[in-house]
Amino acid sequence: MTRPVTGRFAPSPTGRMHLGNIYAALMAWLSARSQGGRFILRIEDIDPQRSRAEYARFIEDDLHWLGIDWDERHVQSERYDIYEQHLKRLQEMSLTYPCYCTRADILSTQAPHESDGRVVYRGTCRPEGIGTVSLSSSSSSVHPSFSCGRKPSTRIFVPDRDISFTDGTYGRQTINLARHCGDFVLRRADGAWAYQLAVVVDDALMGVTEVVRGRDLLLSVPQQMYLLSLLGYPSPAFRHIPLLCNTSGQRLSKRDKSMDMAVLRQRFTPEELLGVLAHIIGITGDAAPLSANELLSRFSWDALELKEDKYLSISDL
Repeated sequence: MTRPVTGRFAPSPTGRMHLGNIYAALMAWLSARSQGGRFILRIEDIDPQRSRAEYARFIEDDLHWLGIDWDERHVQSERYDIYEQHLKRLQEMSLTYPCYCTRADILSTQAPHESDGRVVYRGTCRPEGIGTVSLSSSSSSVHPSFSCGRKPSTRIFVPDRDISFTDGTYGRQTINLARHCGDFVLRRADGAWAYQLAVVVDDALMGVTEVVRGRDLLLSVPQQMYLLSLLGYPSPAFRHIPLLCNTSGQRLSKRDKSMDMAVLRQRFTPEELLGVLAHIIGITGDAAPLSANELLSRFSWDALELKEDKYLSISDL
């Protein structure tokens, strides 16, 4: 039986949204709504050091201003007990282990992955036999930092296995878990939940059937599909979209203040901003003002050529 289409936008409230965030939200919303589907807003505030309630309020206000609506709203910081239950399930499979390595430790022992700068964890703290036998408490290796009182993160073992999937934009992908992802963190040393666990649990329990997001998260798919398979959940369809970048070739970020919503709302009406964005993306042939609902009537994935990143300066808007 086919599941009803459910899309989502899952921003982190660590600053004011910028044009790249709006682009991702718009594409996810257009995709779900064009199929008659549901749309979820999920505030991903699991990083206690950077997340702020006022930024979450700005996110909702900016989306309302643009005419992007949602059927459900969830906040990750209210779901910690759910993540704890799922972590325990993975621990019972004897696939997790404590890791005392810091980011500096990892960076000092390995060069970044050649394709994207990602550093793959080499398994310094991985117990012998994990993934092939049921581990006892005596089989865990002891990192030198254990005696210094450093708190560990919790990592999950990944096998030397290829994960294949078809991305809606970039086609067939085959990524090896061990070589390209490595054992990854489920819970940080400071107790904060890691993105990969939280997003998998939330997408599964919220019934998300399609994930539309930036191509910078393409390598997260095999990690997420691996966790979904372990937990017995179906995988959503994935469609990664090219990034909006500044003229230096860097993806837009909250440091690009000229592109954030505080500035853009002073320069444009909602319809003007959506019209410009639709033209940049290639949905429309010009930048004529359009409401979100008017844009929805013109939207079709089949009509878009989304392969290359878009390089913008403020003068392009």
